[in-house]
Amino acid sequence: MIRLEANDIKDLSLLKHYRIIRKWACKNNDLTDADIELLVYLDCMDLFTKQDFKTGTYAYSWNNRRWNDLLKNGWIVVWRERDYVTRKYNIYKVSFKCKQLISKMYRIMLGKENIPTSRRNSIMNNDTYMNTVSSKAITNANNDKK
Repeated sequence: MIRLEANDIKDLSLLKHYRIIRKWACKNNDLTDADIELLVYLDCMDLFTKQDFKTGTYAYSWNNRRWNDLLKNGWIVVWRERDYVTRKYNIYKVSFKCKQLISKMYRIMLGKENIPTSRRNSIMNNDTYMNTVSSKAITNANNDKK
């Protein structure tokens, strides 16, 4: 097993462009920052209950509809249904769609992929000032491969 130290993570520059990567993921998937970070937390758990979800939300802004929205939009799926006799609660996992998004974010952080710059990326439309500034940040992040 490899032990990582703080300097190892710094040398990888893993979090250098995290903010723009998170903005890209949120903007193009209709998620909030808290949703993305909560999905990363749940992905690390693999299987979880609704109580685990509630425990994970303590660090984020309160959104009463977050659970239902993530479930309805397919970011969380039921892994095992309850049967009201022996299994008292459902067990959930993040969906394939969510795993793909998180994996893509990790690959971008590691410099193995670029943030998409096609017109499907809603940030690249440059229709607002924030999108113009963010598209410049995306270009800079894509060009920085240290």
